[in-house]
Amino acid sequence: MRLEYIGLSELSGSLIVLEGVKGVAYDEMAEITLDGGERRYGRVILIDGDRVVLQVFEGTRGISLENARTHFTGKPMDIALSREMLGRVFDGAGRPIDGLGEIFPEVRRDVNGSAINPVSRQYPRDCIYTGISAIDGCATLIRGQKLPIFSGSGMKHNELAAQIVRQARVAEQEEDFAIIFAAMGVKNDTAEFFRRNFEEAGALQRVVMFLNLASDPIIERILTPRCALTAAEYLAFDHGYHVLVIMTDMTSYCEAVREFSSSKGEIPSRKGFPAYLYSDLASLYERAGMIRGRKGSVTQVPVLTMPNDDITHPIPDLTGYITEGQIVLDRTMEQKGIYPPVAILPSLSRLMKDGIGEGFTRADHPDLSNQLFASYSKVQDARSLASVIGEDELSDTDKRYLQFGEAFERHFIHQDQGEERTMDQTLDLGWKLLTILPRGELDRVDPKTLDAHYVEGAWESLGTGGSWSA
Repeated sequence: MRLEYIGLSELSGSLIVLEGVKGVAYDEMAEITLDGGERRYGRVILIDGDRVVLQVFEGTRGISLENARTHFTGKPMDIALSREMLGRVFDGAGRPIDGLGEIFPEVRRDVNGSAINPVSRQYPRDCIYTGISAIDGCATLIRGQKLPIFSGSGMKHNELAAQIVRQARVAEQEEDFAIIFAAMGVKNDTAEFFRRNFEEAGALQRVVMFLNLASDPIIERILTPRCALTAAEYLAFDHGYHVLVIMTDMTSYCEAVREFSSSKGEIPSRKGFPAYLYSDLASLYERAGMIRGRKGSVTQVPVLTMPNDDITHPIPDLTGYITEGQIVLDRTMEQKGIYPPVAILPSLSRLMKDGIGEGFTRADHPDLSNQLFASYSKVQDARSLASVIGEDELSDTDKRYLQFGEAFERHFIHQDQGEERTMDQTLDLGWKLLTILPRGELDRVDPKTLDAHYVEGAWESLGTGGSWSA
């Protein structure tokens, strides 16, 4: 028997309110049938006694208060899952939009997922190579980690995300590797940029794309990362894939949550965001990881733009509490023509130490990374001093540090968008750059490792001329 509720008590924006409803649950899906037979879909977002509020995906335009018929399905929103998803493009609610028809589902799953039991979690090991020296060398992405990219409005985070999708791979070539790409609140030209970029690079066959456009409903924007992560968990834990999930832009997602919260009349907290934003973000980020006894893994790289480049804004602030480090993009670096404009010093991968070194990347990787950080931090001191007393008054060692800083940014951090570097190329390049400095300044490397890799004057093969061009 199909039970339907006829009529609505209220209609406001994308929300409809019914009264006299019994036996429904939070997040339950509903079908709303209009006068002409058109069907729309909504989700229960508030229950107050027998009063129920639904958010309608397609909006409420054309819905009649008197004649709308509402049927509750008795289940939360789910998504059809199959390995056929690879190479396909979906909207934010998991519906195909590439013109290739519906997929044949092997299973359907609740998009809200379920938390991984902490006891059954496996500690993240091994790394995912991105082919980007600033990440692989100094903030290595570990399989099963969540490592966000903090960017600013108008910076080249989309290009960086696309490059990671094209180049990312795991060390063992025979392992199944897939990428879930979720874009939230993007413009049409940005969505087309990603799709065309992946197609031209031949990477689309291993990518599942979820595209939520700026013109799409905000409820769909809230569902997009949940659909993407449900697909990732399915490929990882049902079929043994190592899955990299890239979600951009989490700021659009958080603003949708704020708008959604405001429409429900909830009391706002910092910057107008709801007080539960932390737990909401945690419910997404904590879906990354590995499960003991299962072959696959889910690794997350969420991309977020910091409003006014403010890293203390609630979105990057809360994200930093939940995730295991961050990659920070710097506007000053970008203005100097450096791509990717990664600010090395505030960037950090907290799990890096457990997935690099002998048996993982290369034995000298930890020492090299520590020395590059230490030396580059002294570059900032030398630049500050030069701005006060002038470069000519600096000591020979400080001048060497200035030279190292310029070469490090020009040759190590900077690389073309189509350039993919192996881990060996990245590490060898780092050692060449360190030979700009006197051997006595390299105090983070043990003498045996230094003997094996420090070759006097090796940096000269990189060239020292030229200047930055935007």
